Amino acid sequence: MVVEDDPSISQLVASYLEREGFLVDVAGDGETAVELTRSWRPDVVVLDLMLPGMDGIEVCRQIRTFSDAYVVMLTARIEEIDRLIGLSVGADDYIGKPFSPRELVARIRAMLRRPHAADPGIEPIRRFGALQIDPVAREVLLDGELVELTRTEFDLLEGLSAHPRRVFARRLLLEDVWGGDWFGDDHVVEVHVANLRRKLGDDPQAPRYIRTIRGVGYRMGAG
Repeated sequence: MVVEDDPSISQLVASYLEREGFLVDVAGDGETAVELTRSWRPDVVVLDLMLPGMDGIEVCRQIRTFSDAYVVMLTARIEEIDRLIGLSVGADDYIGKPFSPRELVARIRAMLRRPHAADPGIEPIRRFGALQIDPVAREVLLDGELVELTRTEFDLLEGLSAHPRRVFARRLLLEDVWGGDWFGDDHVVEVHVANLRRKLGDDPQAPRYIRTIRGVGYRMGAG
């Protein structure tokens, strides 16, 4: 799903994706994007931040209430706050305009290559105190209650929990979750880890689940 109010840009992006074998639909405003995402259920939403009526932030927020599609935000505004807000409402990646359609396609392909399920019967349920992670069902329970995570948030948590107490550098997490051919800064990892902590009720100053190793990265486990 390509959501862009500039027809020249939406058609350019759609044509590149179609040449790569993707089935593409286009929406020119936020309300239409939410309706089509609900009915069409795309795997990836390429979402412009500045849209008429409902902006991209609100579109992403609404989509996240019923869809786990990957969301890539596009915007001509490159301020840091725009990126942080976009990622905080559930976007998986962020590309500033002007952008290369080839780069966009490469990032989408890297997203879709991420494994979304383990082989049944191989991965046991992982428990960290009140936190329970099921890699096969891709479910997370906290105190017995289901925690709603985006695909990227789950992939990060799954990667960290697979090797408790191992320290993961930010760049390694980028390669594991976003793919080895992903290019961009590692700040995106920090934002998604912050989102994870918020949903898990994890205080960075006294972490129960995800600990920051200063100057290196993150590891699973407190203390």
